[in-house]
Amino acid sequence: MEHPAERVGSGFGEPVSGAERIAAERRRQVEEEGWTAEHDSGHREAELARAALSYLLGYVAVAGRLPAYPGEWPWPGESWKPSEDPVRNLEKAGALIAAEIDRLQRSGEP
Repeated sequence: MEHPAERVGSGFGEPVSGAERIAAERRRQVEEEGWTAEHDSGHREAELARAALSYLLGYVAVAGRLPAYPGEWPWPGESWKPSEDPVRNLEKAGALIAAEIDRLQRSGEP
């Protein structure tokens, strides 16, 4: 499977920034998984932030610092898809944080 970050950047061998990698992952979540703004608006109990935290903890787990399955994952276990690549877990966490920011802005919540 093509890594989302392989679709961004100049194509001239320049490193892809963390922000570009996160944006690519968020696009993938919307385009391939169907996690649209409308879908995200239904998560009013910090599920997106908890999912981001789970991937952040997954990043730390790969570094050997925590157990691999975080208790914060808000959805069924089969949707927990951590990567052995720590950067990939950070991309997923960042994209979920972006989704939660967007959801909050749409909702008008403080």
